[in-house]
Amino acid sequence: MKNVAIAALFVTAACAAPAAGGSAPGFEARCDAANAQSLVGRPATAELAAEAQRLSSAGAVRWLRPGQVITMEYRADRLNIEIDAQNQVVAIRCG
Repeated sequence: MKNVAIAALFVTAACAAPAAGGSAPGFEARCDAANAQSLVGRPATAELAAEAQRLSSAGAVRWLRPGQVITMEYRADRLNIEIDAQNQVVAIRCG
């Protein structure tokens, strides 16, 4: 009986709304980085970030700089723009 109660608790938690700033699959727009790949190789600017966000339908943008410590949580609505030491975009991906 105890196992049934624990299983019910996990099922209920899985149906809960995401924490602030997060996203739940199927509930918010998902990022599609393929649409923003034409921006790779360009200088990193606020305008580029806005265009990448528009093209990918991402809910948020995160810059990733060389040597930067980042969190590893996955967000389906976030676009990660990786730049090099010369401030050039080297990769664009979701997560």
